[in-house]
Amino acid sequence: MKHSISGVLVLGEGKATTNKCIQTEVDLRHRQVLKTVEEVQKVIQALTAEVSIKDGRFQSISNSGIHNDNVKDQPALIAKWSALLRGKSAFNPAIQVLTPTLFLVSVPVRGLSGYKECRARQWRYYTLSGSKLLSPVREPEKLHQWLELENFTTSCQEWHNSSVAIEGDIVPAKVGNLFKELLETSIESCNLTRKVSILESVGSVVRVAVETSELQVEVELIPTVELINCWPKKARWPRFFKRWPSKERARCSKSFGFNLMASSNYHWLLSFTRVEQVLMCSIDDDGGCRRKCYRVIRQLKEDIWCPGSKPVITAYHLQTLLMWTCEKYPGSKDWRNFKKSFLRLVKKLHKCVSQRYLRHFFVRGYNLLKYTNTIELDIMAKKISDFLENPGLYIH
Repeated sequence: MKHSISGVLVLGEGKATTNKCIQTEVDLRHRQVLKTVEEVQKVIQALTAEVSIKDGRFQSISNSGIHNDNVKDQPALIAKWSALLRGKSAFNPAIQVLTPTLFLVSVPVRGLSGYKECRARQWRYYTLSGSKLLSPVREPEKLHQWLELENFTTSCQEWHNSSVAIEGDIVPAKVGNLFKELLETSIESCNLTRKVSILESVGSVVRVAVETSELQVEVELIPTVELINCWPKKARWPRFFKRWPSKERARCSKSFGFNLMASSNYHWLLSFTRVEQVLMCSIDDDGGCRRKCYRVIRQLKEDIWCPGSKPVITAYHLQTLLMWTCEKYPGSKDWRNFKKSFLRLVKKLHKCVSQRYLRHFFVRGYNLLKYTNTIELDIMAKKISDFLENPGLYIH
């Protein structure tokens, strides 16, 4: 019996591949994705720079994260970020690779500063067009929130405009629609009509197809309010009596703040990409095999357990799973043996997929699999179960 992992032959009948074979495949995937990211980044950077010229509320992705205009007066924070990620992170912090053909890009906005959490008004009675409703709009879920102009000590006048705000709320759907209009004209003015095409949107997320030298990539572009040196009350982290990450690393990570993303109609999505990037970049500072486990499980997920351009489980889910596992097993000795560590992670993935439950790492009351296709999860659970019955067929 023979299995194939993207061109790597895995022999059954008692003969397993070597770690070297799997590692070669993982390294090849990493190089291919890196090349694709570079091409996509170049295109999206040009487009967002053009959008910024047309409307100053949006910035180029080259100004994302620690390069945001709002952080230019904080040299100590910039230096800390550079020191932590030097030589470790190849990707722009605005770009998340969910699969090799599906990227999520945060487009930073400007003109909103001095964020503070305030008690939100309880009820909203408006539609996205601004007309009145008889019953209130539903309240945000645990990973979402309203965003009011009053949340900022300073907001430029353009954010008060009815094109993006209703009754004092900055409405994500309206921000997304405005960005989409600007993007459409920017594709033409940048002469990128042969490389980039707008796809049908789901909710307020702007989706485009980008042609690279080797394949087509779907990119989700989401206007994002980047909040440095802020931390939401909903995210009760680090948790008491946990040894991973260290108190010092957790405190340092939190200083990079969080994001609010315009990914739904009324409510803004909380995102912690900068903190996650810092944690992932330093994850094997003790010489462990955590990153290797993550990359191999991602390879098997993409090639066998849950393939396709729109899988129910993405790299983000696997990253979350790894961070939970690191918190439960914080010691260096827990990550010295690759096979043992890898199988432990696979078993945890199987449990999450079977139970259709994966807690968000920072807002632990939210289930990341809440709206996931249960049939596809069950199919994936069966494939992982088959793997766990005889993992020796795959790893040595």
